[in-house]
Amino acid sequence: MENIFIIIVGILFLLAISDLVVGVSNDAVNFLNSAIGAKAAPFWIIMIVASLGIVFGATFSDGMMEVARKGIFHPEHFYLSEIMIIFLAVMITDVILLDMFNTFGLPTSTTVSIVFELLGAAVAISIIKINKLGLDLSEIGTYINSAKALAITSGILLSVVVAFVFGAVIQFITRLVFSFDYQKTIKYFGAIWGGVAVTAITYFLIIKGAKGSSLISGETLIWIKANSFYIILLSFIGWTVILQALFWIFRLDILKLTVLLGTFALAMAFAGNDLVNFIGVPLAGLKSVQAFIADPNATDPDSFAMVALTGKVKTETILLLIAGFIMVITLWLSRKARSVTATTLDLSRQGEGNERFGSSFFSRSIVRSAINFNHIIRYIIPKKVQVKINRRFDQKYYKSHSGEGASPVSFDMLRASVNLVVASIIISFATSLKLPLSTTYVTFMVAMGSSLSDGAWGRESAVYRITGVFTVIGGWFFTAFSAFTVAFLVAYIIHLGGTIAIFLLVIIAATLIYRTHILFNKKEAEKQKLDTTFAEEMKLEDGKIINKCQNNVHIILDSVLTSYDDILNGIFTENRKLLKHAIKEINVLNKNTKRLKDNIYNTITKLQEDSVESGHYYVQVLDYLREIVHCISFISRPVYEHVENNHKGLLKAQIKELKDLKEKVTNIILQIQEINKTHDFSKIDTVINNEVEFIETVNFYRKKQIKRIKKEVAGTKNSLLYLSILTETKNLILHSINLLKSYRDFVLNDDKK
Repeated sequence: MENIFIIIVGILFLLAISDLVVGVSNDAVNFLNSAIGAKAAPFWIIMIVASLGIVFGATFSDGMMEVARKGIFHPEHFYLSEIMIIFLAVMITDVILLDMFNTFGLPTSTTVSIVFELLGAAVAISIIKINKLGLDLSEIGTYINSAKALAITSGILLSVVVAFVFGAVIQFITRLVFSFDYQKTIKYFGAIWGGVAVTAITYFLIIKGAKGSSLISGETLIWIKANSFYIILLSFIGWTVILQALFWIFRLDILKLTVLLGTFALAMAFAGNDLVNFIGVPLAGLKSVQAFIADPNATDPDSFAMVALTGKVKTETILLLIAGFIMVITLWLSRKARSVTATTLDLSRQGEGNERFGSSFFSRSIVRSAINFNHIIRYIIPKKVQVKINRRFDQKYYKSHSGEGASPVSFDMLRASVNLVVASIIISFATSLKLPLSTTYVTFMVAMGSSLSDGAWGRESAVYRITGVFTVIGGWFFTAFSAFTVAFLVAYIIHLGGTIAIFLLVIIAATLIYRTHILFNKKEAEKQKLDTTFAEEMKLEDGKIINKCQNNVHIILDSVLTSYDDILNGIFTENRKLLKHAIKEINVLNKNTKRLKDNIYNTITKLQEDSVESGHYYVQVLDYLREIVHCISFISRPVYEHVENNHKGLLKAQIKELKDLKEKVTNIILQIQEINKTHDFSKIDTVINNEVEFIETVNFYRKKQIKRIKKEVAGTKNSLLYLSILTETKNLILHSINLLKSYRDFVLNDDKK
């Protein structure tokens, strides 16, 4: 009997390793985004700092392990067989859900997942026990630790508000002191700010977090508690003096150091708070089986009450360190961890650009209310005070020093330091109270609060940012609902199916993880194609914009030609798979051209002041490229729907005509590509003549189709599709020729200068 539970513990730990990998992949964004967004250091240095923070933080997580053992339910009212069902259901659900959410890029939280999975599985087993005993459902409070569960849930929800408010207030005060042109004030107040930041981190990580560490003895804890005031005072004075001396002697960038220390602190706080999410349940399972084996009177797991989990249990440091090192290895090797999600950076970046979210009635209402409230505030605050505040929040310096090219900084070092320090303090304080906050919620809401008070949510972007924030928050509630429901069902299935159900569910979990891994690789390949289809957004100068435009034109026309060929071949053979593939490729083109169009403002502002002609040409090129891609989209969708709905195929005469058109389209596009490449505009007349001939051919085939309709040879669906292909093919060629003409005019005008 013991052997089966030992096997179950083994399964729990295998799932824990998988959970660690998936969890770090999901949560790496929490402690990496600020340093990466502000470009505080090379990526490898940021990763080393974060890795050290994770290893140290893992040893501070011992106190949090109690949440998995007795934070959500009363273990003494469950038997060993029941408690192991709960733990298995939680781990299987957690691995599946986190991996799926992570793969699809949905916002989630490992803390919320584990809390509601424990609650869902425990409720399922509690209901089963109540039914067996013939009791009323009102007795469920005997089994569920409702007070603690409510405290944890309330703490998580409260942390969202606290994080947002603290992030906004502290960022406002910090910006008021330093302004965006902080290089002038950092020499006077930088050491004090760094001293405050590092002291705050020291207090909450060392003094408050020490009682959760497996490395610190009881005597040391008593000494730390007795001397807390002196530790804080000496830390502030010491760090302020050290930072000022380093600035004077070595011109140390205090904010860079603060950001890196904040990254270390937040990674440490993450490991200390979140490690329970990944290994807390397997460790609780191990302690349960050890208690059963150690008790000489224990013979039946169906009657062995889990009183052993109610007391304080010390977790071996070696287990915490192993978990920490697995997290670090994942951080370095996992593609999901390295491809840090851009959601937080997009919603908090200082500059404008392509917004990931649309607007909504709710966000528009909030913005209108905020504008009206702002008008009221302006009447209350004296004009002189308003002028001084506005001067501190003037962003001219930031905009001129925010970087150019493919990846300009999302925000400056000052905001990055506030994000990291405030988030690490809130998380560490909650850890000291043994409240498992969501690091995702806290870091995200701190970033949103600081970006709001920093003026990042201007009238150009506010509605989109607010929609994004509420979309993410909505995803969190969906996480809680999904975790509770799936864990409830998995626990019930294991109860019904026993050992067979366990192994089937493990196989299903492994299969789903494998499939989502394959899906992730496909998504990454598509993303890479999206990012590299065009030349990197270079530092645009007068001469380079031509290279950028021509590179984009060459790639798009090649892709359009391939897609056009696939679409016609797909309709000729009624090949759904080929048409589906063509539509995916066209969607990539659509996203690329839209991204370039949305970034017109940022691109043109990087051009030299007198480069109006270059900017005009760039706008023209993007307009034509966008229209060309629209044409190919308007061909592909009706064709796919025609085949998907099993409508009658094209007539032989129509296929022959379209093959002729395809040949002409290919010939014209290749000629355009050749002229773009060689700059030999003497051949442009030939292309224009081919265009005229092509249009005549389209008109001729359109008249033939009209005759077929009159003779009732072709049906309605067939005729609509065929005429649509003719029209959009004609538009495609017209826009392509206009693209070539605009290039010719730009080059010739440039030569005249």
